[in-house]
Amino acid sequence: MSEPKTVAEGVQEVVPGVWCWTIHDERIDFVSTAHALTSPEGTVLIDPLPLVDDALAEVGEVCAICLTAGTHQRSTWRYRRELGVPVYAPALSRLIEEEPDERYEDGEELPGGLRAVFTPGAGTTQHTFLLERQEGIAFVPDLFVNEPGRGLTIVGEEEMPDPEQARRSIRRVLDLPFDILCLDHGAPLTQDPKAAIRALLES
Repeated sequence: MSEPKTVAEGVQEVVPGVWCWTIHDERIDFVSTAHALTSPEGTVLIDPLPLVDDALAEVGEVCAICLTAGTHQRSTWRYRRELGVPVYAPALSRLIEEEPDERYEDGEELPGGLRAVFTPGAGTTQHTFLLERQEGIAFVPDLFVNEPGRGLTIVGEEEMPDPEQARRSIRRVLDLPFDILCLDHGAPLTQDPKAAIRALLES
């Protein structure tokens, strides 16, 4: 899928050292969200979306781009060319426009202190990224959306390749040590996201 045409005008700090930016993604007629995190190695972009240059500079010198899934390439290849940084993508990704510099598998460590956790169901290559630090942050691609006016919901199960597998992945996410949930579609949840997830599973 080609890069979105809409460009975000700024970033929002989720917690110190972690940012997000959001656009209305005309490709899917829905909200899409990207993230950046700082680390001793530099800044890591996660599923990056178009962002004005001044705002990109705010998040620090980029050292790597990590994709949670092959379907979330977004602005990755343009930023790789412009910034000269490596791209990490799931080993299973096949429908991908360019070859990543590195391919990762379940459990592997990624730049910025991220750990990849295989969470398929909404897609066949999708991984949650876990950042284990004081508060713990989970970057989850397409299992959930946080839609304005509706709150946290499970992605339309009628559209999923494997809804039952997705629910198993959601339970795997629940077992991870995190207090903040960052999503590829919608605002992050910073207040007891696990309670919101449990409520979805029980509904």
